[in-house]
Amino acid sequence: MSDGHDAVGNNPGVLKESSITPVLQLRRVNVSFSGRVAVRDVSFDVAPNKITSLIGPSGSGKTTILRSLNRLHDLTKGAKVDGDLLLDGVDIYKGGIATMLLRSRIGMVFQRPNPFPTLSIYDNVVSGLRFNGVRKKSLLDEAAESALISAALWDSVSSRMKVHASTLSGGEQQRLCIARALAVEPEILLMDEPTSSLDPVSTQRIEELMTELKNRVTMVIVTHNMQQAARVSDDCAFLLMADDRAGELIEFGPTDKIFHDPSDARTLDYVHGRFG
Repeated sequence: MSDGHDAVGNNPGVLKESSITPVLQLRRVNVSFSGRVAVRDVSFDVAPNKITSLIGPSGSGKTTILRSLNRLHDLTKGAKVDGDLLLDGVDIYKGGIATMLLRSRIGMVFQRPNPFPTLSIYDNVVSGLRFNGVRKKSLLDEAAESALISAALWDSVSSRMKVHASTLSGGEQQRLCIARALAVEPEILLMDEPTSSLDPVSTQRIEELMTELKNRVTMVIVTHNMQQAARVSDDCAFLLMADDRAGELIEFGPTDKIFHDPSDARTLDYVHGRFG
């Protein structure tokens, strides 16, 4: 019986038509910067309400792929994205989706917590809604409370919503950034090494939060922490970089298979720290 992760042809991450309909599809995606190729011919599917992790050594194209999923490379001079990136079957580059709408549907949490330091906790959470034109205070209040509850932060900040976000700890600031992304009710949440700057206790809280959140939002994460990838992700994409094969997808599949029974020996070497 198929588990929904059988590959089609030579594309290691493309699912059979009979499997669950993916929310995101990458088909032969290439990304270059001023002619320098960073990602080459990458194809994989992202299943809904799952956590997909992108793993691989530095320079293998993980963050480059992540940023392409909500068009952040539009802000980089000389960046070029080719191939097909489909959100619910509509190409996010060629299908006429407005960039502002796209970034509401696909949120982003960055490596280092980046709350607006001069704004209050409350104003941070609702900033995206205000940017999208929401002004009614009752709606903003409701959204702020809901997002902070979802980010496991409400209990600790509900009595100090007017305090500057800069007063929060690093872990709290990262959860605030997650709440800010959740407030606009995205379908997908991209997370670029969301715990790399946090202590072990804060990391555990973020990982527990990610596991809870996948019931309501699909997540794609970049992580260098193999234990974290094994703990939280459902599917895993392993990328490598060589002189002539920049940002190449080596293997994609269920995380348990990637870590214990991969198809490529290089995958097993990497996840067990034998990659040199």
